[in-house]
Order: sequence, then structure tokens, then C-alpha cells
Amino acid sequence: MQVLQERIKKMKKEIEFFDKPKNIKIMRRVFHLSLVVLIALDFFISKHPQFSMEGIPGFYATYGFIACALIIAVSKALGLWLKKKEDYYD
Repeated sequence: MQVLQERIKKMKKEIEFFDKPKNIKIMRRVFHLSLVVLIALDFFISKHPQFSMEGIPGFYATYGFIACALIIAVSKALGLWLKKKEDYYD
């Protein structure tokens, strides 16, 4: 029983860490800094592109962002198209 209570206390401490706005702000800054560092490193890494666009620094980050935004837009449109009225099954 003692071990279980200690684990619960440890879990509460971990959860409290993510509840504090100060910690969330720090984590968000670290995340953004890591994104900037990765894009900056893209300028210095030698690539062997198959197509000319792949040689552009930041191409994969831009491509990924556009693909993600497109998936979201298509899923929202598909949701509107597939949505039924509230009394459809009545």
C-alpha cells in the first residue's frame, strides 16, 4: 500500500508540472527553439536531392506544414459533407 501511495504522489507531481503556466511557457520556448535549430541546420547539411525542389533549405518543413494543413482542410470539408441532420435516425 505504501508503494502505491508513493507512486500516486509521484504521478501528481508530474501532472502538476504540466499544469503550471510557467512550465508550459518554458516547454513551448524549447519546442520553438528546437524547430528553429532544425531549420538552421538544414542550411549546413549536404543533401542528395532527387528533384530540384528538395535542395531548397526548409523544403521538407514547408512541405510537411502544407500537407498537414491540407489534411485538416479536407477532413473538415469531408465532415461537412458526411454530416447528417439530428433527426436522421428518428
